[in-house]
Amino acid sequence: MGRLSVRISTPDGQSDGTLHVPDGDGTGPGVLVFPDAGGARETIRRLGDHLASMGYVALVPDIFYRAGQWRPFDVATLFTDKDERARLATLTSVLTNDRIIADSGAYADFLLARPEVTGSAIGTTGYCLGGRMSFIAAGGLGRKVAAAASFHGGRLAVVDDPSSPHLAADRITATVYVGAAKDDRSFTAEQADLLESALMSAGVEHTMDFYDAHHGFAVPDNPTYDAEADARHWEALQELYRAHLH
Repeated sequence: MGRLSVRISTPDGQSDGTLHVPDGDGTGPGVLVFPDAGGARETIRRLGDHLASMGYVALVPDIFYRAGQWRPFDVATLFTDKDERARLATLTSVLTNDRIIADSGAYADFLLARPEVTGSAIGTTGYCLGGRMSFIAAGGLGRKVAAAASFHGGRLAVVDDPSSPHLAADRITATVYVGAAKDDRSFTAEQADLLESALMSAGVEHTMDFYDAHHGFAVPDNPTYDAEADARHWEALQELYRAHLH
């Protein structure tokens, strides 16, 4: 496997990222990895490495690039530190659905133009905040996304929220996988029911699994990381991508 430092041009600037390339001939289907609220960091880049070991060309972008050189978060204390939560809120506040879709389109086009990437569509995966972004990208990019996954993603289906991703279910052509955490205040049973209803009504091929683990289970530097659930998440991704990325 190899890592390349890359820079992606977006409508709002330049996002620095890493491209993770498989061994062998170095080619494979492209996968866009949306980080959790901690942003692009070594733990997320290792997820990109793992995808490369599975035969995919993974892109990990800096989703907070509009902030310039932002100071990395300590995910272990991020949500218990008032000042850090406020700083995070500032970074995420600019990530409107339109901007997420515009950025995702730039990332997808970057991947599809790379000589290492095979096929005419990519996969997406995301964690926490990134799970929601993965869903929004699927609703905004049409057939450029063939398979979209969300792991412990929050606010996927919120009543009376005009930016709720479930409202774009009828624009999703990808196959969708949702890996939900238990007792997750950001993705409640009510949200799950609403999301299921929206996907069913739109005829979206999908799977929704509930993991016996807490929010953050698939990201190793989260205090709620769960190795068993993490292993299951990789199996689910491999099954999804093997069936739909070529």
